[in-house]
Amino acid sequence: KRILHIKYCSSSFIYISNKNRLNQITLWDFYFEGKRWRPLFFYISFLSYFSNSCSSSFAVTCLSRCAQHRAAAARTFSSSLSVRQSVPPALWKLGRLNHVAIAVPDLEKATALYRDVLGAQVSAAVPLPEHGVYTVFVELGNTKLELLHPLGEKSPIAGFLQKNKSGGMHHICIEVDDINTAIADLKVKNIRLLSAEPRIGAHGKPVMFLHPKDCDGVLVELEQA
Repeated sequence: KRILHIKYCSSSFIYISNKNRLNQITLWDFYFEGKRWRPLFFYISFLSYFSNSCSSSFAVTCLSRCAQHRAAAARTFSSSLSVRQSVPPALWKLGRLNHVAIAVPDLEKATALYRDVLGAQVSAAVPLPEHGVYTVFVELGNTKLELLHPLGEKSPIAGFLQKNKSGGMHHICIEVDDINTAIADLKVKNIRLLSAEPRIGAHGKPVMFLHPKDCDGVLVELEQA
């Protein structure tokens, strides 16, 4: 088959007239320059079609353009690869999700739900005066839930429950391999911290909370792994 003449061309398709039929061939890019259509890059099947249907000079032009773009793409890939290889290793690593904390207005009721209704293994309630909370941990297969209930009038959970009467997700906790290095690095990156120094958390390890306004609205707790 021979192409009789080009009917219309856009940035994505070229339409050709062949025996009173309008056919469509997909291109990566195709634009008009002067009186010539200039192919930039397209599928090999398209190139083969034109090699069989068009003049040899047009096919050579296609091959030349393809070669130029392949070379440019290779240079870009090589450059980006060298940049990635030159990036220094991270000073600290983010680890697994340790737990998701849920503030509850009734700790006994919430504990009974996970233990008696859902059949999960739950811990005893533990007071943490330094944080102003009671905590109960719900063991799951790959992480834990932490049920939080206010301890004392100045508890941050009390303020949370005033705004959310039924309770809800309070924060997420992610482990880090070096919490002190992580804190120093986050300060340089202008991430606000909710305390001057790490505190000892519910697992007896140092923890640090990051300001939710710097974490897309989520209160994030970092815990030493």
